Amino acid sequence: MEVEIIDEDENPMLHRTDVRFQLTHEEATPSRLSVRDSLAAKLNKDASEVVVRMLDTKYGMRKTIGHAKVYDDAEHAQAVEQGHALERNKIAGADDDDDDVDADAEVEAEEA
Repeated sequence: MEVEIIDEDENPMLHRTDVRFQLTHEEATPSRLSVRDSLAAKLNKDASEVVVRMLDTKYGMRKTIGHAKVYDDAEHAQAVEQGHALERNKIAGADDDDDDVDADAEVEAEEA
């Protein structure tokens, strides 16, 4: 899989760069996680700092256009991104809050 950066827009208020990219691939559309890892490697970033928001492959084509948000650090990604986006990109901390809520609900149910 080959990654080509089409456009980069700095967003200093949210400590991130919005990136449009194009993938050229031999097989089916690559998974979101493999795209995230390849994009992170190309940008010299940690995978937990990259959130792939959209992948669009036209039927029968071997090219995919995508959008990603590349954060300065993983903490900014967790603070800004929505929970479902963090879960899709397997960024640590996405499930931690849900587990705490479930554990608290179980304790309250046992007490009642």
